[in-house]
Amino acid sequence: MKHRVLIPTLLMSAICTTAAFALDKTHASRQSAQAPVQQSAVVEGADNFYRSDQVTMQKVPFNNQYNMQVAGNFFIPKDLDQNAKNPAIIVGHPMGAVKEQSANLYAQKLAEQGFVTLSLDLSFWGESEGQPRNVVSPDIYAEDFSAAVDFLGTRPCVDRERIGALGICGSGSFVISAAKIDPRMKAIATVSMYDMGAANRNGLRHSMTLEQRKQAIAEAAEQRYAEFTGGETQYTSGTVHELNENSTAIEREFYDFYRTPRGEYTTQGSSPQLTTHPTLTSNIKFMNFYPFDDIETISPRPMLFITGDNAHSREFSEDAYKRAAEPKELYIVPNAGHVDLYDRVNLIPFDKLASFFNQHLSR
Repeated sequence: MKHRVLIPTLLMSAICTTAAFALDKTHASRQSAQAPVQQSAVVEGADNFYRSDQVTMQKVPFNNQYNMQVAGNFFIPKDLDQNAKNPAIIVGHPMGAVKEQSANLYAQKLAEQGFVTLSLDLSFWGESEGQPRNVVSPDIYAEDFSAAVDFLGTRPCVDRERIGALGICGSGSFVISAAKIDPRMKAIATVSMYDMGAANRNGLRHSMTLEQRKQAIAEAAEQRYAEFTGGETQYTSGTVHELNENSTAIEREFYDFYRTPRGEYTTQGSSPQLTTHPTLTSNIKFMNFYPFDDIETISPRPMLFITGDNAHSREFSEDAYKRAAEPKELYIVPNAGHVDLYDRVNLIPFDKLASFFNQHLSR
């Protein structure tokens, strides 16, 4: 069996669970053991592991078109008329996360508003199938959202003409990619969206040079030889496991969610050392991911982009909004950062989301 360890790379791609988007020449040593989970500071309103007493939850497996089993949590309001056809919403988790991180919270809160909802683990992550684990495959991620429509559209209590989709962080770009070629998604919303292609090609605020990009590509290509001949799998980016005096504000923001009891979650069979970290050789596939190209073709289906006014990822929601055709809306949450909208129920505009989906998934 290959011994899998996390080895930092020269270029730490800017994805939803990390702030590392510039060249790192320090070659940090291998991390051989998981540091103890540190207690987070009290964060007002943070409630990632919220459990609603107004909905029921059922674990549901369903296959995508690659015959890979996708794991979902199916939420139904307790007072739902199951003899009627009801609107439904798919909820996708942040990149590198699992459905228990942010997606379940949103799915339950929207179910409390009367929607049937489904949170899912993207392929290669969480409880969904896919080997090796933590692989990046934007096309398969988009297919998972369409497979979720397949599942919902065949439930007796769901109106297949009233299915919407919501993507948080990286899933915002995956759901847009899916919606461009799946008109069954009648209304599309994103929260704290990352364009995973642009983030990896350019870095945040276009901080990455072409030379740095080529270096990352070359490093990933060379690593393929090592793994093809039986070498260890390398992992990249993701959330740091320790903070120090040099840690950036964005690293600290993600650490407080993913590495403390506030949001830390390790799926059975995985390791805390690998959570949030994609494989190095697959992460490079984001360089060929352009989710906002042809985004205007989603029209006349409506789109809602929600971002925090202080979010480091705000540029991606603004870019998508600029490119999208009507009907569209950019909703900026005051006093909110990127991760704030993962779990801070005092800041997340659930009423706005419910209003959007009620309006556009009505009969």
